[in-house]
Amino acid sequence: MLEHLKDLHAQALEELNRIDNPRELELWRVQYLGKKSSLTQSLRSLAALPLEERREVGAQANEIKTALESILAEKQRLLQETFLSSSRESGTLDVTLPGRPLPTGRTHPTTQILEEICDAFKSMGFQVIEGPDVEWDYYNFEALNMPQHHPARDMMATFWVDTGVSGKARLLRTHTSPMQIRLMEKERPPIRAIVPGRVYRYEATDATHESMFYQVEGLAVDKGITLADLKGTLFDFCRCIFGEERKVRFRCDYFPFVEPGVEVAISCLACSGTGCRLCGNSGWIEILGAGMVHPDVLARVDIDPGIYSGFAFGMGVERIPMLRYGIDDIRLFYGNDLRFLRQF
Repeated sequence: MLEHLKDLHAQALEELNRIDNPRELELWRVQYLGKKSSLTQSLRSLAALPLEERREVGAQANEIKTALESILAEKQRLLQETFLSSSRESGTLDVTLPGRPLPTGRTHPTTQILEEICDAFKSMGFQVIEGPDVEWDYYNFEALNMPQHHPARDMMATFWVDTGVSGKARLLRTHTSPMQIRLMEKERPPIRAIVPGRVYRYEATDATHESMFYQVEGLAVDKGITLADLKGTLFDFCRCIFGEERKVRFRCDYFPFVEPGVEVAISCLACSGTGCRLCGNSGWIEILGAGMVHPDVLARVDIDPGIYSGFAFGMGVERIPMLRYGIDDIRLFYGNDLRFLRQF
């Protein structure tokens, strides 16, 4: 076996010295260092040898393999230098030309806005948490004051995963609000958190609707929280995201799990509030819904509404870059068109 290895080594070196091009060098590598080469087969057959012979043959084979790998690397370097030298002399390679540009990866625009939103609220003391995409009917509807057959359920066309008795059915969450309940079940006030995540609606897609999109839910619960705290928080958020000069408007609205509920709008980015096609000549664009957490919701998670109060809000993430950059079709965010994505 030792004599065979020595002959193999000598033969490999002799053939390597005659090689003068990369193609033949690759064939040599496969023949002498590949998985089916004689050297590799010798290493695999060591287990059949007596212990003493195995040690000696194994050491010799590994030494030869290391030597061949080293001389292969040196030969590859020499052939590369020879190729570059001949290319320069023949004029086929111009080393003064700029290199080929490499495409630069970018963060998806939805992810960029999500990070901005999270940073804005983290600076106000909110923690960021996440929840499951597949949710129980109880958390998605019932615990949020929407029992079975409640008319508010019709506002959210639902992807049902399986059906069952009330509260035990599973679905793809229609909003990120279920995490309000999950969070209040696990933690006691004070609570201050936002929940970014995907939500799903069983509806036709068009320029302003998608079956899957992102939302950010916010929740704050503590003693003495009032609507003024909600307004101050969302004023700061809107001006952080859309600019200090942006005007913010609150109007009454209805959501089953808050009382009172409000709609938050900002002055139109296109016309600065004077009225245009984008804002329907109203001068205002709605960006999110909010309100004071309903006492029944607090009581359902064993938080005494006579002692504690809180506010909640929710917004669609894609709506913000659509307003900021004048994007007129939400489907562009999920079309994987590089012409669109490279702009961000």
